[in-house]
Amino acid sequence: MAKQRYTTEEIIHKLREADVLIGQGQTMGQVTKQIGVTEQTYFRWRKSHGGLRIDQAKRLRELEAENSRLKRAVADLTIDKIILKEVAEGKF
Repeated sequence: MAKQRYTTEEIIHKLREADVLIGQGQTMGQVTKQIGVTEQTYFRWRKSHGGLRIDQAKRLRELEAENSRLKRAVADLTIDKIILKEVAEGKF
């Protein structure tokens, strides 16, 4: 069976659906079966996405992309600085 990747929005939706089902008195086994994940996955999702709203999740993804872009920029500038320093010292 192939693993399915869920987007952050889908995870938040499934967690909210699980909350409703738990509120209706269903057991954890019934809830996880109905939302289509294992109990381990449910609790891992609850730990990482439990308090997020969809707009917060989108903003978090944007910030992570920006952070990644800035890290690449710093790495490129560091390499340029090292090369210029070596050239100035006459190592090339």
